[in-house]
Amino acid sequence: MTQGQLLLPVPTGLLQISETSDLKQTRQSVYFSLVVPTYNEGKNIQRIVAILTSLLDAAYPQNYELIVVDDDSPDRTWELAQQMLDDYPQLRVMRRQIERGLSTAVIRGWQAATGEVLGVIDGDLQHPPEVLVQLLEKIARGADLAVASRHVEGGGTSDWGFIRRMLSRGAQLLGLIVLPSVVGRVSDPMSGYFMVRRGAIADCLMNPLGYKILIEVLGRGQVGEVAEVGYVFQERQEGESKVTWRQYVEYLGHLLKLRSRGRVSRLREKFQFPIGRFLRFGLVGFSGVFVDLAAFYLLRTQLGLPIARSTILSAEVAVINNFLWNDLWTFRDISKYQPGLRPRLKRFLKFNIICLAGIILQALLVSLMHDAFGWNEFLAKLLAIAIVTFWNFWINLKLSWRVTDVKK
Repeated sequence: MTQGQLLLPVPTGLLQISETSDLKQTRQSVYFSLVVPTYNEGKNIQRIVAILTSLLDAAYPQNYELIVVDDDSPDRTWELAQQMLDDYPQLRVMRRQIERGLSTAVIRGWQAATGEVLGVIDGDLQHPPEVLVQLLEKIARGADLAVASRHVEGGGTSDWGFIRRMLSRGAQLLGLIVLPSVVGRVSDPMSGYFMVRRGAIADCLMNPLGYKILIEVLGRGQVGEVAEVGYVFQERQEGESKVTWRQYVEYLGHLLKLRSRGRVSRLREKFQFPIGRFLRFGLVGFSGVFVDLAAFYLLRTQLGLPIARSTILSAEVAVINNFLWNDLWTFRDISKYQPGLRPRLKRFLKFNIICLAGIILQALLVSLMHDAFGWNEFLAKLLAIAIVTFWNFWINLKLSWRVTDVKK
């Protein structure tokens, strides 16, 4: 048998996964198929295969397959993986020489897979392999999609700097604005570590753009129950990072492409707005109005501070009031899993930033409605407050109360 024959054939044609694999006639089907997309991962491939095999051998002996899909790496990652086939009978290797890109690599791997459950994990060891078992348990309990998330209990990032954190959060915020009913279903839409039932994406025509395949699965699949498991994103140990500005641009383009397909209305039927939580958030905000006025009165009349300084300080007192009540009441079911001073300070900082953005948004909306459309200024103010209230609630729900504090 030649080396070329040892490689999996690369599927061609539409990026569409069948209900049952076409390759079941040539090899035995399995329960779980895990795709590892690679490009220049020669320094990591032997270790990742060994670790994944050890875990899956214990959990699903001979009932899984590990599919390395390599984009013809200059460091010949595919060849290094191919040399391991005799030692790892559950390993499959695919070498793509025409197509490129992580998202399409994952889909081509799934097309060649025989598993009932399909998964993906990075080949650079930044995704902790041990989380696989927890994700599989979520699927076994009935979830259609199980996502490893950095933004739920047990999740976080190891050594990310401020700019990288802001880019990640900014990408999530864009997703919530452009495609809320898709991105809002998970806490970490940028995750590249998840698994999905084949039936949830079977016969769905995929058309990914960029390197984030999860939003494609959510946006085009028939995904019912979604489960999440926290994980700590690790820094790369070998090789070079492939995160570039182009990937963030492609991510935005992908969101717009999915948004234009009109699937949001159907997904909205599955997505339930947390009305009770929103009402509590609104009551807290209403109380903040009186706190703001009382503080302003004291600062102006008792302390004699200038009006501008009094306005700023009283607004900040109201923000502190609102944050404490929201943390202790509105979002108590979330914040109780993030105890301690440091996580609370993080939530407070994000709450402050979001509220500041809301004030700026409110000013822009009032100016637009009054100056451009000629609306009554008080009506414009009232409508802007309503819009910003929804903004503050939704963004705080998805960002401020998704803090993770990783103990090093």
